[in-house]
Amino acid sequence: MSDQIERIKCLIIGSGPAGYTAAIYAARADMKPVMYTGMEPGGQLTTTTEVDNFPGYPEGIDGSKMMVELQQQAERFGTEVRIGMVTKVELSKEKGGIHKAQVDNKTWIEAETLIISTGASAKYLGLESEQRLRGGGVSACAVCDGFFYKGQDVAIVGGGDTACEEATYLANICTKVTMLVRKGEMKASKAMQHRVENTKNIDLRYFTEVDEVLGDQVVEGIRVVNNQTQEKEDIPVTGLFIAIGHKPNTDIFKGLLDMDDAGYLITKGKSTKTNIPGVFASGDVQDKEYRQAVTAAGTGCMAALDAERYLASIEDLVEETA
Repeated sequence: MSDQIERIKCLIIGSGPAGYTAAIYAARADMKPVMYTGMEPGGQLTTTTEVDNFPGYPEGIDGSKMMVELQQQAERFGTEVRIGMVTKVELSKEKGGIHKAQVDNKTWIEAETLIISTGASAKYLGLESEQRLRGGGVSACAVCDGFFYKGQDVAIVGGGDTACEEATYLANICTKVTMLVRKGEMKASKAMQHRVENTKNIDLRYFTEVDEVLGDQVVEGIRVVNNQTQEKEDIPVTGLFIAIGHKPNTDIFKGLLDMDDAGYLITKGKSTKTNIPGVFASGDVQDKEYRQAVTAAGTGCMAALDAERYLASIEDLVEETA
């Protein structure tokens, strides 16, 4: 049975900026990487119409087009990109050990190194109108998309530190920011709460939820409901930002890799090394602080370099033993 299992030097799980950058560097290092794209080829950027803050694109670029170009660049150097989802892994705890991954619940593949770039998925409200208008005014990243709403009225949902931070960011560039908090208080730190409360163009509303996002092709407003009185109100806005958290895509690594309480993979120091030799993590799967395409790409580069150095250390060890 083992003779039938494909063995490779480098397996990359995930196809966002981190995964593709890792693939570019790994391929150029002659590691012959194989990438499995996952359920959302290209990652979260494929849901963004315009990427305006990634270096090298002075006029901006469509998120999906950018991912296609990253894939082409990775393939140019020899990366084999495969459509499929890794559904199970078996990791070796030994240095120089072989890691196994199952694809689509059926095919197994063996790898000397494994780079995890599965990202994190933004949490949404679950409204049909919200999902329909994603990319048309509904966003889960104010830093990514806020610029497009400069001088306009927008709304943001959430009551944590991230929501407060994004609300004040939007307040600097937008005319008015309506901040909707489901409960009667925010869960953000007191300092962040004070910052929001002291920002004049933030309209803070407690006990308020989004009932519907209004608009056919783009966001034209939101219908909100007071969950205490059930009173509804239409608020004209051109953008709706959802800041209720992210879920890292790490379920298949639970019990195998060190992760924090939220499920983000823990890496050692400034490296991308996990607690398992030969397994590296890059991008949003290990970064809950910045969550930007450019920072994800940077850690993808780091992961490939860490993997290359790991393989070199294994070769040195084999030579010393021989």
